[in-house]
Amino acid sequence: MATTVQPEVTTSVGPTTAKGWGTDAPDQPLRPMEFERRALRPDDVAIKITYAGICHSDLHTARNDWGGTQYPTIPGHEIVGKVTAVGSEVTRHRVGDTVAVGCMVDSCMACDQCLEGWEVFCREGCTQTYNSPDRHTREITKGGYTDHIVVRDHFVLKVPEGMDESRVAPLLCAGITTYSPLRQYDVGPRTKMAVVGLGGLGHMGVKLGAAMGAHVTMITTTPEKGEDARKLGASDVIVSTDAEQMRAAATRFDFILNTIPVSHEIDGYLNLLGRSGRMVIVGALTPMPGFTGFQLIWWNRAVGGSAIGGIPETQEMLDFCAAKDIYPDVEFIRMDEVNEAYERLLKNDVRYRFVIDMAKGL
Repeated sequence: MATTVQPEVTTSVGPTTAKGWGTDAPDQPLRPMEFERRALRPDDVAIKITYAGICHSDLHTARNDWGGTQYPTIPGHEIVGKVTAVGSEVTRHRVGDTVAVGCMVDSCMACDQCLEGWEVFCREGCTQTYNSPDRHTREITKGGYTDHIVVRDHFVLKVPEGMDESRVAPLLCAGITTYSPLRQYDVGPRTKMAVVGLGGLGHMGVKLGAAMGAHVTMITTTPEKGEDARKLGASDVIVSTDAEQMRAAATRFDFILNTIPVSHEIDGYLNLLGRSGRMVIVGALTPMPGFTGFQLIWWNRAVGGSAIGGIPETQEMLDFCAAKDIYPDVEFIRMDEVNEAYERLLKNDVRYRFVIDMAKGL
């Protein structure tokens, strides 16, 4: 009988030198950097990063668009890799496992939000994967544009067996950002759903909504994107700049996922909601123009927002995508092509997410 040789589990790893790409100032390109990753704590997992997704948040942080960036900064919160070592208290992960890390790497794990699986809303503030103070040392976290990372085990997700790990990374942000509101508001086979904006978030919203059985309509300003939307799973397309199409769609939808990443008027989209319909904003983080109260009061409509999910819901999302064979549409780049990718991102010149192959150009 053949025997299976289990990989040796390493439980004591001291500080290690990491190689990555980051920036020293908002007006500087990303460049190669070296820095020290911490020694493994008892509840830590060390991960060799194989793929890292590029999120618009990475670009905003690198260029300090939202303020608060602490330089030098190394972005990246869509991470896939292999476990290389585990702390002495870790039981959920083993050396050799394929795992993933998203937008947060720690929290208090004791408040009501953490205990209910919403670590992102930790009362003490979750520790984000980059540009965030470590809970113990107060050192600023460095993200996934690196060869390896050390993460508290609770925040390390399992990549389901059989998934194409090269395409998983964007699910850790774009995937959960769109999956979470669909789950919170019970999107399913009886839902008439619209997705506003066909980009990194929007294309995942279409795929996930269709996989949940909803009737999905794409709302876009770009007629040329209609064919793409249908390939992704949309049944209909509305061009929002066509007044007649928008009038004809009044009160049609139960749920609207609004993925537009910049400040914009929402009255026209609210008018598309039927009785007790809800629009959830997941893209725009900056101040928004006012809207007409009548658009909410009439037809009992509501507008709200949604962040990433907690760790349990993120694992649920990965399992759902594995079961339904759902992946983001990605373009692979080398690490040393990241500055070009950022410029293309500013022009929306990607369909629909960049993924860095960390074996190339680091």
